[in-house]
Order: sequence, then structure tokens, then C-alpha cells
Amino acid sequence: MKPRPIAGADGCAGGWVAVLQRPGRPVEAAVFAAFADLAEAVGVDGLIAVDMPIGLPDQIGPGGRGPERLIRPLLGPRQSSVFSIPSRAAVYAEPGPFASEVESYAAHRRASAVALATSDPPRKISIQAFGLFDKIKEIDRLLAKRPELRARVIESHPELAFWSLNGGRAMSLPKKVKGRVNAAGMAERRALLRRCGLSGLVVDGAPPRGAARDDLLDACAMFVVAQRHAAGATTPYPDPPLVDGEGIPIAIWAAAIADGRV
Repeated sequence: MKPRPIAGADGCAGGWVAVLQRPGRPVEAAVFAAFADLAEAVGVDGLIAVDMPIGLPDQIGPGGRGPERLIRPLLGPRQSSVFSIPSRAAVYAEPGPFASEVESYAAHRRASAVALATSDPPRKISIQAFGLFDKIKEIDRLLAKRPELRARVIESHPELAFWSLNGGRAMSLPKKVKGRVNAAGMAERRALLRRCGLSGLVVDGAPPRGAARDDLLDACAMFVVAQRHAAGATTPYPDPPLVDGEGIPIAIWAAAIADGRV
């Protein structure tokens, strides 16, 4: 099979940090200001796994869109990293940008009112999930404009990725403690990525400008999921994926697990 460009991506302060490999070139890390720029970099046959919700239902049931409800029980103590994403109407309710923190909190309250009206049982929006809305909308708009990307841009989640790459076992240490990076948890994840064949030059290297070390680590996990997906060795949650009202698939992908082994 002809090698295809592969990328794993995560949102960061500079836009999107990606770990990517194009045929004939070594694995590299780079920051892209826009997700469309990353899609352009991997080309028409490229594949991207990204740590960002994709697909927005019109109505939300218990536990989130569907994928979130399925993967939380798998992650044990790491399940708090899985945010509940509200309806499409709630995500698009407040366009921003917001001139101040006061405006942002007011917008959060208004968007939460929409979320309450489009969920059963009614559920507000967490501040953490609200902070993702701009990047969620960036990918959503791109997939609406370019439907051909829907099969080549897949959603994953770092802790689910690590769980699957670790043979169906959640990581023993948290990546962050009270909002601060936990060195021991980062080291545990780097060691797993190296065992999965990712170059130590990337895993242990300094992040590119505009990204933090934990952003790069998550992009590395997404890259390995993208590699496995290209080889047909991934599993979607749910299986088969759901589809939102715009025809965009809803599933969180992870490496397939066979007999408890990676």
C-alpha cells in the first residue's frame, strides 16, 4: 500500500500543534495557525486524528453526545478528562470573541441556557468545554465546507488513546494535578509512546513555538492513533459511528485491542 501522510493534532495557544509524517520525510512537529492549513499540509490523501469533538447533535442525552458516555467507564480515574459537549445550537449560540472575562462568563451563561433547553436531562456547559467552542466550530465549518474531509479527519481523545495503546488499561498517573503538568504522568505516557514506535526525538523534544509540552504529548498520541487507523487497526466508540444532522460522523476512535495486547 502506498504510504500516505499521517498527522495527529491537538489545539494549542498558537492554533494547532501537529505531529506529522509525509512520505519520504521524518516525523516532525509543527504548529499551524488554522486547521485548514494542517489539512492542506497533509494533502488530499492525508489522514488526521485530532483531540477535538467532531459532530454536534441537535439534542443531547445523558452523559453527552454518545461517545463520551461510552468511553468514560473505560478510563477509571482518568475519566474526568472527558468533557460533555452540548448541542450544535449551544456551541454556536455565542459567536465571540469576547472583550473581557466578564463578557466571556456572560456568554457562557447564555450558551448554558441553550444547552439546558436542548438536553435531557437538562445540563449546563462546563467552563472547560465552553473554552473549546472556537476550535470545535473551526473544524465543524471546515467539514461542512469540504465533505470529502469527513472520512480523513477523525476524532480521538488522548486518555482513550493511551488506554488503548496500554492494552485496555488506563494510565496509572494523571497528566495534570490541579491544572499543572505532572512530570511523572508525562514520563509514563512518553514511555508508552516510545514503546509504540514513536521517535524519542519527537516524544522527548521541545514543543514548537505556540504549543506546550502537554499539547505536544497529546498530538503524539493522536499521531499513533492515526497510524493505526491508516492500517485499519482502530475501533470507533460507538461502533458504528453516529451521524449528526449535517451528516458529520460522531465517534471517538482508539487503537484496536486484541487479546489484551497492543
